[in-house]
Order: sequence, then structure tokens, then C-alpha cells
Amino acid sequence: MHRDDVSWSGYWPAAPTPFTADGALDEDAWRALLRLYHRQGVHGVLVNGSTGEWFSQSPAERRRVAEIAVQELSGRVPVVVGVTAYTPAEAVEFARHAAGAGADGVLATPPPYVHPGAEEIHAFYAEVSGATDLPFMVYNWPRGVAADISAHPGLARRLADLPQVVAIKDSTGDWPRMLDTVEAVSDRVRVFGSFLHRRGLAALLELGGDGNIDGGGVGAPFAVPYYEAVARRDAATARTWADRYAVLSGGLIRPDYSGIHASPIPQLKAAMALLGQPGGHVRPPLLPVTDAGTIQAIGDVLARAGLTAAPATEQVTEQAAEPATDGRAEVRA
Repeated sequence: MHRDDVSWSGYWPAAPTPFTADGALDEDAWRALLRLYHRQGVHGVLVNGSTGEWFSQSPAERRRVAEIAVQELSGRVPVVVGVTAYTPAEAVEFARHAAGAGADGVLATPPPYVHPGAEEIHAFYAEVSGATDLPFMVYNWPRGVAADISAHPGLARRLADLPQVVAIKDSTGDWPRMLDTVEAVSDRVRVFGSFLHRRGLAALLELGGDGNIDGGGVGAPFAVPYYEAVARRDAATARTWADRYAVLSGGLIRPDYSGIHASPIPQLKAAMALLGQPGGHVRPPLLPVTDAGTIQAIGDVLARAGLTAAPATEQVTEQAAEPATDGRAEVRA
């Protein structure tokens, strides 16, 4: 396969998986969130990625999350299913299920925790990507798995040469190193990285790159029109949306992808609750954001970005009231 065998580009949320306050998978909220993404005009959706808390789901839940996503979005936007696991055999089983469910592609990081070397990473991806006919996205996520593909010279190019690999999601946190990946492989595979800022715009217009896969999708009101302006080569409009997105992202996420006010996923779900979006609750080992001052700080960032908060802060603090399942952020000029 080649990058031109898929149309993957633009702004994709890495979708959180909504759970109820008592920890159950909230299928109704999950469907509502997927429908919200479609209304927002996102260009693709990643499910069961890091933001989707795959690590706290049972195998049956991971399969169910994937099935619902395909049911809701099939034929509308690409649905790529995360199949990250500790062994290639586990990842292969999830990939085969995704293929049977009708997903448009699959994604995996290198195996977490085990610190694999370059040859082990290559062998893992060769086995998992070759297990189905689906297009495959390599996910470089050193903060989460303690292995950085871009730190191994030539490894990204070798992975791009695997028959089913059509994309790399490079979340290294080292922006110049991400650009090295773009230069090395963007003629062969799609590259999703950190492009939602003025420097990223310059890279997209002159060097290469295809999109962002962003935790949660709260930035969709800015990021969707940004990428649509990029597609038109309308740099002036894209810069305006990039600057607005920067207010939001700069107030919530550090350059290494850690959260400013809390762990990234609890912080995200608190922001979604403030916006009336159906993000649901986190599961242990993560803990919900309940401190009123922290919630206020998150709300202040949303307000500075021009996003309208819907439910009362007190409801979010209690983590008991369910946000409106059709809530969507309104952008204030």
C-alpha cells in the first residue's frame, strides 16, 4: 500500500471512551459523542487509542467500542481502531476483529512497558500490520510507551516500507525530530503530527504532513476550519484558526503532551463536561478532576479560547450529573 491508497488527512479526534460514574461502558454517550464528531465535520476518528483508555478496558469492551464506532460513522468519515497491546498476538486479534467489524484501518504503538529496540519494533509491526488487509497506521508515542521510533535512525523509513503501512502518527514531543520523520517518509505514507500552529502551517505548505490526531476533539471548532483552509492553500485563514487553537491547546497541554491542570485524560473529560459534551467519566487508575479550583482553571482556558461552557461547574465537580448527550461547543468571536 501507499499513502495514495487512503484519503486520511485533516483533523481527527482521538476519541475518549465514555464511562458511567460507576465505571460501566456508556454506550449511549459513546454513540452521542460519535454523532457530535460527525456534526463538527471532523475528517476521521481514532477509537481505542491512548485517549480512549484502552488500557482499562476488557477485550470485549474494546471490541464493542470499535463496533459501535463503525456502526455510527461507517461511510461518513474514516474510522481507525487502536489495537495496541503488550504482545503481537493480542494486537493481531484486535486487528482481525476491527477488520471484521468494518473499520477503515488500525493503529498501534510499539508494545508498552517493555522498551523494545529497533529490530523488535520492526518485527512487531511487520506481524501486526500484516495480519489483515486493512491500511495500518504506526503510532510513535514515546511518552506513553517509553520507546521512540524517531530515535532510531532509519526505522521510520523501514516501517513505511511494510506493505500495509500507509500512515505514521508521530507524537514524539520533539518537534524537529517529527519534521525529520516528515522529510523521511511523507512521500510514501501519511504523517499525522503537531501541525496546528504557525510553524506547523509552514511545514504543511512547504515540507509535507497530512493532519493532527488530537486527544478528545475539543479543538474541533478551530482545527476543522484550519485544515480546510490548508487544503485550499489559504494560509491567511489558516493562521487565524491556528492562533485561536493555540489559546486552547497552550492552556491545557504541555509540549510533551502532559496536562497542565491534571492528567491529560481526566483534564479532557472535565473540559468536555464543562462544554456539555458526552465524554463521561474516567476509569481507575485515572481519577476524575473534582477540585473546584482546577475545574475553574480549565473553564477559564475554554473561555479565553471562546468556547461556551454549558453545564454548571458544580455539576462537573460532583462528577455525577451526565452532560447533555448532544452538547457541542459554541465558538464566540
